[in-house]
Amino acid sequence: MDNKLYEKQIKALTKISKAITSEQYLEDILRLIVVVTAQAMGSNICSIMLIDKKSGELVIKATQSMSEAYNKKLPLKLGEGITGKVIKNKKPIAVKDIIKSREYRYKEIAKKEGLSSLLCVPLTVKNEVIGVINCYTPEFHDFTGTEKNVLTTIANQAAVAIENTELMVKTRVIREELEARKRIERAKGILMKAEGLSEEDAYLKIQKYSMDNRKTMREVAEAIILSYDMRKRT
Repeated sequence: MDNKLYEKQIKALTKISKAITSEQYLEDILRLIVVVTAQAMGSNICSIMLIDKKSGELVIKATQSMSEAYNKKLPLKLGEGITGKVIKNKKPIAVKDIIKSREYRYKEIAKKEGLSSLLCVPLTVKNEVIGVINCYTPEFHDFTGTEKNVLTTIANQAAVAIENTELMVKTRVIREELEARKRIERAKGILMKAEGLSEEDAYLKIQKYSMDNRKTMREVAEAIILSYDMRKRT
């Protein structure tokens, strides 16, 4: 492999490694990944497609492409096309001529944008494929074993970034739910003591006020607690 290309790929891996350990938003990290990957791989279009769990489709989540046709292409159903095969087999696929490939679904876009060869690699988290990363080249290209390994490493890093973000979101949601429960429990206690209500009636009162005023039960509970604390101080 050309030494300059190899250096580019090493620099790309370094940039991506730094990005996934930073506090950037996931969208920014994925955008950086496709930009530096395209530069390192000599790709005119690089994209990350993730499985939408609700629709069961593959949708573009990040690309450095300026092509409106490519960026707005329809999602793929799981099992369709080259990406579907990559997800099913959990292995990279390289296609030298995508126009001649029976499995490639976007031939008109490929012709319009001058896409010739494709390397598609799965994004895997704990042996579960969550999407793919695609690299297209403007000229016919035989992807080397080293290039496949580099893109696989990048795909693994992208998968780690996605997993970390999902874990942080889940952790934050759980923490917020626990905090909300604590506040509601305290607010119930205040109402039970102040108004002589049963635990169930106190809960129903908070719930009704929440629904009538389009506030969350946590917001209502916090208002009750604040009012109680202010009365105590006066």
